[in-house]
Amino acid sequence: MSFWAQRRVLVTGGAGFLGRVVVERLRAAGCRDVFVPRSADYDLVEMPAVERLLADARPDLVVHLAARVGGIGANRQNPGRFFYDNLMMGVQLLDASRRAGVAKFVGIGTICAYPKHAPVPFSEDDLWNGYPEETNAPYGLAKKMLLVMAQAYRAQYGTHAITLFPVNLYGPGDNFDLETSHVIPAIVRKCFEAREEPEIVLWGDGSPTREFLHVDDAARGILLAAEHYDGPEPVNLGAGFEIAIRDLAALVCRLVPYQGRLVWDETRPNGQPRRRLDTTRAERLFGFRAQIPFEEGLRQTIEWYRQNTAAR
Repeated sequence: MSFWAQRRVLVTGGAGFLGRVVVERLRAAGCRDVFVPRSADYDLVEMPAVERLLADARPDLVVHLAARVGGIGANRQNPGRFFYDNLMMGVQLLDASRRAGVAKFVGIGTICAYPKHAPVPFSEDDLWNGYPEETNAPYGLAKKMLLVMAQAYRAQYGTHAITLFPVNLYGPGDNFDLETSHVIPAIVRKCFEAREEPEIVLWGDGSPTREFLHVDDAARGILLAAEHYDGPEPVNLGAGFEIAIRDLAALVCRLVPYQGRLVWDETRPNGQPRRRLDTTRAERLFGFRAQIPFEEGLRQTIEWYRQNTAAR
């Protein structure tokens, strides 16, 4: 029998960008009992709602994907809300899961938890060697507290809780709202909406680098970790490469295509200077390695936007 066949799995955020793919992969792997709560029914910021959710779902395994998240702009506008909501969702869900006898808890952190000037590639051992980049520090620190709690609960209660740190995700079905989106969907949308315009304006100076992991690779990594890993160490999920935002924008323009000029608004923040993960721990502990080439994934993302949004 498949590892997943007899398990009841609760996926918070299961209707979101990453969550939908995780749920699809769970069902494809033979999991017949997947519970996806809706925020309208269960407000995970409130403990009574969290306890009611666990009573209703009765899970053997929890995958906690729900988050209050956005790009640099959204983080700058909502630092208090992003800190409080993400902190409360994580710590309450883990505590209630322990009390409810959940066999395993999979917590999802964020690359925003890493120090602003962490050595590249980012090693899990450097998570605490500095303060995160200021524009997203409240969000990053709130998510990192889930790692602290998972380790503390493992030490005191024997809780089987693991914490994964995925890099920036992208792919079909991403969030293309310019107020809350991350860099890839933002550039894709701007290119489509300005196809007849001579230029588009992008944030910063284009010099920062980022690493991107396709959402399908991320979902596969989460399932591999849930099945094969049970330890206190945090584990990165990434693709092991970096690309400058300026080069990323040029690539998106070529693929859309958009032939206008790119204007860089240097009054806007760049965010963290560089991002690239050391991905050796994930490969060593549960055999994860990204499989989808970046340009292929970008083509999928652009085509999804073309078919689902741009044509409307």
